[in-house]
Amino acid sequence: MLGRLALVVASVLFTLAALEIGCRLWRGPEALLDWSNIVLEDRRATRAAGAGRLQYDPELGFVPTQVYRPTPAPAGLALAEPPILIVGDSYAHGDEVSDEETWAALLKPLTHRRTVNAGVSGYGLDQIVLRAERVAHELKPASIVLVFIAEDLRRSEMKRVWGAEKPYFEPGSGAPVLRNVPVPPAPEPASTLDLAQRLFGWSVLVDTVLKHKGWQYEWAIDHERVLPRGEGEKLACPLLARLSGLGVPTLVVASYDPYVWVDTVYAREQRRLSAVVLDCARQAGFGTLDLFEATDLAVSKLGPAAVFRSSHPGPIGHRITAERIAAALTGLHIPPSR
Repeated sequence: MLGRLALVVASVLFTLAALEIGCRLWRGPEALLDWSNIVLEDRRATRAAGAGRLQYDPELGFVPTQVYRPTPAPAGLALAEPPILIVGDSYAHGDEVSDEETWAALLKPLTHRRTVNAGVSGYGLDQIVLRAERVAHELKPASIVLVFIAEDLRRSEMKRVWGAEKPYFEPGSGAPVLRNVPVPPAPEPASTLDLAQRLFGWSVLVDTVLKHKGWQYEWAIDHERVLPRGEGEKLACPLLARLSGLGVPTLVVASYDPYVWVDTVYAREQRRLSAVVLDCARQAGFGTLDLFEATDLAVSKLGPAAVFRSSHPGPIGHRITAERIAAALTGLHIPPSR
């Protein structure tokens, strides 16, 4: 009996070893020589990528080293004050396009008003609201445009995203309670690995299987969850109600990542979550805009590659966003421009 068990274990181990070698050969011969921990290297790379453009902030976790992203305007264009304040995640910031291609820059000639792009890549809805509060007190804007994707709700369930600590809100009997402030500095990537990541993080076989199943993101990206799944969705209404306390005309805009046009099940969930946030925005007295139909029309006509870059809208996507937001802002009663 023990002999048969040993034979089965040996066969399984041999098969796994053969699959590991096969996966490494498939990735390239150099993978046979590099047996470093893939999860740890990914986390170190994420830390290095943010080092030049993000810095620690004790209230928000991290903020851009460049306070606001520049939003160039055509020469000679007279722009009204006070400005339109833009907040949100990377879809507000304008990742993967140049300054002049961002919808924040394209919005200027459409509204004849200065825009201030305070979007921050990687933010959750909680950080977006906190940053809007901070910057609005400083700028006294004519209006706020808050752009989100459904993923921002999940980020609100975390105390650490992309390896950086962040504030978060816990549901309370009344208003949600702000936690993890002052925000601790980011931990060293090696200290964030759990036991499974230490034991199997080096395996190209594990990495390949997880990527194929769509689970590699949860496995490799350094997010630390503190709230149960779904709590971010429940926080949407309290967070937007808090934002309404600023008394600034606000437009809340639902944007969508390109995977919505790849996976129909994923698309349904993203649209459901976006609808939840937009409904909360309406309850808070804000204007709302859902970019799905306009983006879907462009994707149908031109194809996803024409509308998106790798993970964010390209120039065409930004132009569509600017035009739709400019039209929606007319209903917010912004003071007339010069």
